[in-house]
Amino acid sequence: MNLAIKDIRHGLFRFVLTCLGLGLLMTVVLAMIGIYNGLVADALAVVKAPAADVWVVEAGTQGPFAEASSIPATTRDAVARMPGVAEAGAITYQTIEASHAGGTLRLYVIGFEPGRPGGPQRITEGRGLGRSHFELLADRKTGLVPGETIRLGRDRFTVVGLVEDAMNSGGDPAVYVTLADALTLQTAMDPAAARVQAARGDGGLRPPTVAAVVARLQPGADVALLTATVRQWKHLSALSQGEQEQLLLASVVDRARRQIGLFLGILLSVSAVVIALIIYTMTMEKLKQIATLKLIGAPDRTIVGLIVQQALILGISGLGIGLALILLVKDSFPRRVVLEPFNALVLTGIILMVCLVASGLGVRAALKVDPATALGG
Repeated sequence: MNLAIKDIRHGLFRFVLTCLGLGLLMTVVLAMIGIYNGLVADALAVVKAPAADVWVVEAGTQGPFAEASSIPATTRDAVARMPGVAEAGAITYQTIEASHAGGTLRLYVIGFEPGRPGGPQRITEGRGLGRSHFELLADRKTGLVPGETIRLGRDRFTVVGLVEDAMNSGGDPAVYVTLADALTLQTAMDPAAARVQAARGDGGLRPPTVAAVVARLQPGADVALLTATVRQWKHLSALSQGEQEQLLLASVVDRARRQIGLFLGILLSVSAVVIALIIYTMTMEKLKQIATLKLIGAPDRTIVGLIVQQALILGISGLGIGLALILLVKDSFPRRVVLEPFNALVLTGIILMVCLVASGLGVRAALKVDPATALGG
């Protein structure tokens, strides 16, 4: 006969409620872990999308994500001719708001040259950009569907395909358009401003500029040598892919990441204390039953098994409920929630350790109880 299971059945309703409460607490912990991971994943999603080896940006800036960067669009041709470069593409980034479904949709518009680096690596639904104008690829989080149209600036664009997990560090979902359309959006001005520019004699036109040029290198090419060469050029700088990712995490999302990480640490500490108190209280409430067991000659290992097994069952049940709940609701969060198997394993280890420590305190109190207590009132 397993005394732990028998005792649980004796107070099943209370034990189930305790597990549900602990499960809700674990849901919050897992949600915070997922939000922390999602913040980092969202920040790096756009940087990793071009699968580039080198980023060429404006000199003196940490662009195009940490700071604004503006370089001539013709820089792409110069980079493409450099030794070791397999292919290069110009790219722009801008955030705009568009009307959609009776509301306002905030979009992160990425302009790229189809057939060159800069576009999404995988299209989950629909097709890629087939025309040079007025087509776009949208992230699923936008709510747009293939065949739908949306007005960006003064033109209407048709959604031809969908991608996933493409957004900026602020959580704004991305749309991909051709570089020509992105430059039109970037330089678009209202008719009054255009007339002023025309009166000045420049026709309202400006030389096209892009945020960056991304390059993929040939196998065996020296990334450090290429970036050092570009830095010698006037008005230009270069970053490797790793440097760009580190710069983004250190400058753009560092404060938010540290704040969420600190809150997660506090939440884990509070959860550990709550679990320990629950297990210790459960043990204290059974001291008379434990005294009865000692009175009838039950060995200490039976009492230890009762307390430790109940503590582990409580911890594992609460964690299981928390995992099930977060997996059900994580897609409803406005920001991406990313949970890795490693996160679940680490949290499981923490919960088991807390359960064992708390049950150890309970065992210490239980082994000290006097068997004569069972004969008291």
